[in-house]
Amino acid sequence: MPFIDDDAAYEAWLRKQCDVVEADLALKHERMAKNVFRFMRATYFRWARTIETLCPDLATAPAVLAVGDLHLENFGTWRDAEGRLVWGVNDFDDAAIMPYAFDLVRLCTSVRLTDSLAIKTREAAASILAGYREGLAAPRPSLLDGQEAWLRPFLAASDAERRKFWQDIDELTPAEPAKAIVKGFKKSFPDGTSDLKIFTQSKGGGSLGRPRFVATAEWQGGRIVREGKAVIPSAWEWAHDAAKGATSHFLDLAESAHRSPDPFLISHDGFIFRRLSPDARKLDLEQGVPAGLEALFLHAMGFELGSLHAADKNSGAIPAHLSAQPKSWLADAAKAAADGVKADFKEWKQAAEAKGEDKSKPKEKAKAAAA
Repeated sequence: MPFIDDDAAYEAWLRKQCDVVEADLALKHERMAKNVFRFMRATYFRWARTIETLCPDLATAPAVLAVGDLHLENFGTWRDAEGRLVWGVNDFDDAAIMPYAFDLVRLCTSVRLTDSLAIKTREAAASILAGYREGLAAPRPSLLDGQEAWLRPFLAASDAERRKFWQDIDELTPAEPAKAIVKGFKKSFPDGTSDLKIFTQSKGGGSLGRPRFVATAEWQGGRIVREGKAVIPSAWEWAHDAAKGATSHFLDLAESAHRSPDPFLISHDGFIFRRLSPDARKLDLEQGVPAGLEALFLHAMGFELGSLHAADKNSGAIPAHLSAQPKSWLADAAKAAADGVKADFKEWKQAAEAKGEDKSKPKEKAKAAAA
């Protein structure tokens, strides 16, 4: 099926799952045309539809509760119940039961499609797999006050970034969401808060277009912030005609056995609420991974993924399957998947350019008539 048709079908389904913000969906369409990495981030639904065809040998790999929409920028920081700074995957919108290998392939494919990392695909695959095997064997959270202390200097918020965080909050547009959303925000804040204010926010890759709000409140002498985002069944379920009756697995993975979760992450009435702060933030590739440390970052990402998969009861079958794969299987699969994404991106770009030309024609006709 052409990508354009799949995109239209997915968005028709999406409108039945939540109150789509059409302006944000239009913004998502614009961003999809900017570069192939942004396109990949925004189109997990297409990946879910095509990856078994692109990588058929992996379709029978052991199935676990997997991240689904895993990529280089789906990693960030949060504070756990003890106040420790933790790093790891922090978005599970598309978590679902699927072959474990597809998480690895998607992560490696995102490396291949980005211009932000100076590392070859085979080296990236080797680093990811080495970390993954270690995470499977000895799963644990990635604590920036512990074993992953080396990551802290690259993820700690600077004074300038802290100021920017609050500036961005101050520039949000006030909103009056449904009572259930207000109730969810109140539930996510600690007792004793006051001066609740709620705003709209346009943010995300694949989730752009879903309702998203930010709330601030006064507590113990200062402002605190929460985000609320609509959650729906995984696009994996949609792609496999299993979405009817399906529920989100966001919290199932976020709070799985080998995590040290964010205590402020809660679900309420179809929304996920989480704490926002300058030190609860995503890895931003545009700021760049320090030269020479790409392999270390990817190893850490692989370890985090292995720790997530290790919580599944079927994870014991993974090591034997991994050992049976050819040496270059992950790099080869990432190439095949990347070629599929590039073909879809080309189709989208051509459609966007044609649409732009169509919009310009009335202006050209008006100019000709005036002449």
